[in-house]
Amino acid sequence: MSFQANQLEYICLKPDKPLTSVVESIWMVKNHSDEEKEGVVVPDGKIDLFLSGDENGKFEIFTSGICSVPVSKPPFPKTIMFAISFYPIAAEYIFKQSFAELNNIKKVLPADYWGFSRKDLVDFEKFYQKAINIISSISHEEIDNRKRELFELIYASKGEITVKELEQKVFWSSRQKNRYFHKWLGLTLKSYINIIRFSNSLKQLKNGDFYPELDYADQSHFIREVKKFSGVKPIVLNKNENDRFIQLSLMPEK
Repeated sequence: MSFQANQLEYICLKPDKPLTSVVESIWMVKNHSDEEKEGVVVPDGKIDLFLSGDENGKFEIFTSGICSVPVSKPPFPKTIMFAISFYPIAAEYIFKQSFAELNNIKKVLPADYWGFSRKDLVDFEKFYQKAINIISSISHEEIDNRKRELFELIYASKGEITVKELEQKVFWSSRQKNRYFHKWLGLTLKSYINIIRFSNSLKQLKNGDFYPELDYADQSHFIREVKKFSGVKPIVLNKNENDRFIQLSLMPEK
């Protein structure tokens, strides 16, 4: 998928099997504008690896954990960013390290992390293939079926599933699930489900539908959850003035 929204150019590619369990997408966004505009990233339930560079020669590789609140991003005029969005299970099976301390913040990595460099920002297709090759070389351990099934159920339900229902469908106790989420991601299973439900509501909010389509108790509950995860009311999120909310700006129209 590729398109340009105002001054933002966006390309997003999905991986092929067997990486679909750990990688959600590999994407790029290029900001052609030279305006100093701050952006906001809202929770989407992913952990990410970024390569970022600007026309002045600045280059940075960094990673971020699960966002549970809206996070302000500094202005990024004339900047290109390549990224790999991972499902949370990648913390254990790809990175082999906890992201519990990286909620809502970023961690700057060595400039040669995984063999990447500023040169990789020149050609997105080559970056995509290089990223696939690197992750494939790391991804050897078989994923625990309970964990795989747990995340698949959460995503398939769009967050419309309870902790109790997951306990009935996946033979893994709620205590064990929460211990896993605390250790690797730094939040509860219920909190993660709520994030996924909110993220799946963004499309309807972009289209101007302010009544909950997913499993919220009522409209008041929906509005509270939107404000919790975006910091604003649904109508403000929908207007997205000055492309403030980055994910909505990058989301295709109806």
